[in-house]
Amino acid sequence: MTNSIITGWGKCLPPTVLTNHDLESLVDTNDDWITSRTGIKERRISHVGTAELATLAGKRALAAAGIEATDVDLVSVATCTPDMLIPSAASLVQDALGATNAGAIDQNAACSGFLYGLITASGMVQAGVIDTALVVGAERLTYFIDFTDRGTAVLFGDGAGAVVVQATDEPGGLKASDMGSDGSVANILWAPGSGTATNRMELQRNHHLQAIAMNGPEVFKRAVKAMGDSAADVVAKAGWDLDDVDLLIPHQANVRIIDATARRLQLDPAKVFVNIASYGNTSAATIPIALTEALESRRVTPGAKIVFAAFGAGLSWAAAAWEFGSRVEPLGTTDEELPPTDGNVMTLLADNFAYYGGGPAT
Repeated sequence: MTNSIITGWGKCLPPTVLTNHDLESLVDTNDDWITSRTGIKERRISHVGTAELATLAGKRALAAAGIEATDVDLVSVATCTPDMLIPSAASLVQDALGATNAGAIDQNAACSGFLYGLITASGMVQAGVIDTALVVGAERLTYFIDFTDRGTAVLFGDGAGAVVVQATDEPGGLKASDMGSDGSVANILWAPGSGTATNRMELQRNHHLQAIAMNGPEVFKRAVKAMGDSAADVVAKAGWDLDDVDLLIPHQANVRIIDATARRLQLDPAKVFVNIASYGNTSAATIPIALTEALESRRVTPGAKIVFAAFGAGLSWAAAAWEFGSRVEPLGTTDEELPPTDGNVMTLLADNFAYYGGGPAT
């Protein structure tokens, strides 16, 4: 049977940092409040679009895999914050990479999107439909953040991560998966004015309709159950015991959700990868960024049994039991970087303040 293994990985984090102390000048909050409730210390603000973040993460993943863009059969971009609705972000990324032999598709399952993309691409590889896929999670969430809303202003950041999935005869790859959604609670995490259902005159009167809105306590309760149940399900489907799991790489939404999920699985905290303090919640990008950093820090060993788990707006959830391949070192790197920016965090957010209101206290 053909297996699908991860052969390349990469991330792209914009250089501008929004710290908790910066947020103290924007909204009624402080570092202790944010850290104790979320585990977040800082997050990134992008000066480029979602597709550009995705492209650089993709280039780094291709270099790590030691392949050319023309070797890719499918570019899959998971995002809920594309630069535009038409064309897809994946089409822009495919062109920027020079992946001339690849199809291109976006997937929007919000924070679960990368796992939806990884599971879909792996299934296509295992079925023999394609040989090589580039799966990207990329978000520019701060575009939709109302910085007068303490409940969301402290949580989200921008970034991208990517993996290359390739066909192989060697053991490894996707061993089990789970995907689900409960649309009956869609309004506990949404941006209701961001689509064609919104009356344009109403949107002109109330820009806040476009901002991400969240019922935090309800999301927390459902996220812990969804991630824990889904992760336990794929472990059982894979024929593993919980003790077999070498590393849990969860969606980085809130450290309390991560901790509760690990307790639900009875996992030693040493087996859980957490980097939320540095980047906040980057939605579909959190898991590929975390996987890249886990590999860079040698937390992933050859043949490691990894569980990925996520939840997001929808309310969507997904999990995957993944056996890593024999190679955990990149075959190559790229020197490419994002273009420089002269802007600081407040100038980069100036348009946001003008649209939603708020801004630095005077």
